[in-house]
Amino acid sequence: MLTDTHCHLYYQDLRNDIPAVLNRAAKLGVNRFICVGTNIQDSRKCLELANAHEKIYATAGVHPHDAKDTPKDYLDQICDLLKSDKMIAAGEMGLDYYRNISEPEIQNRVFREQLELAQSLGKPVIFHNRDADADMLKVLSDFPNVTGVAHCFSSNLETAKDFLDMGYYISFAGNLTFKNSHLPEVAKGLPLDRILVETDSPYLSPVPYRGKPNEPGRTRFVAEKLAEIHNVSLDVIAKKTSENATALFNLPS
Repeated sequence: MLTDTHCHLYYQDLRNDIPAVLNRAAKLGVNRFICVGTNIQDSRKCLELANAHEKIYATAGVHPHDAKDTPKDYLDQICDLLKSDKMIAAGEMGLDYYRNISEPEIQNRVFREQLELAQSLGKPVIFHNRDADADMLKVLSDFPNVTGVAHCFSSNLETAKDFLDMGYYISFAGNLTFKNSHLPEVAKGLPLDRILVETDSPYLSPVPYRGKPNEPGRTRFVAEKLAEIHNVSLDVIAKKTSENATALFNLPS
């Protein structure tokens, strides 16, 4: 069994076809899904999907792109959502200096506020980091009691090890499979007991589906690449990464 630890199932093309999407995933050995919110509205949609499907779990948070649009009571709304048993983490939150859709100052404030909330609730976090390694490490170091995962990791091995030292997991997505990607060397340098796999559906389809809308079943291709990198079987990767997801997110075994 594989766990897609990061997908956005509320996007229309996926949500309108959820039974078929989940069936295709099952045929590829993917049987558990974490639907990740990027703003308040989409976090509510995640919870609706999680309540309707046993194997879907949800998160609530505000992505750095959406940080500029947060309502004044957004933390209260996230807190209320996280009270549900199917809500297993806070996020997606973080920093994105590549696109800077929200001003860096706003991104940092909203990120810190969500980390404070996660800390107070004892929830793990899912964070987004793009071209912001130094500031990301600085912010996370101010919250030593928070744990979580660096989703869709794209930085270097040194940064990955810094995250591991702080207690975080590293999650790889379809870009692990891309030609000329530096990520296989990063993944090779990390212990399997700290790695997760994901799709970031509907984004980042892995080879051989690169450029096409992604869906959760393709977690398998990320896992197969990870198995190749570590020279182990797919079964070993499926077991380890799903055990890691269970441990981090306190999921049913």
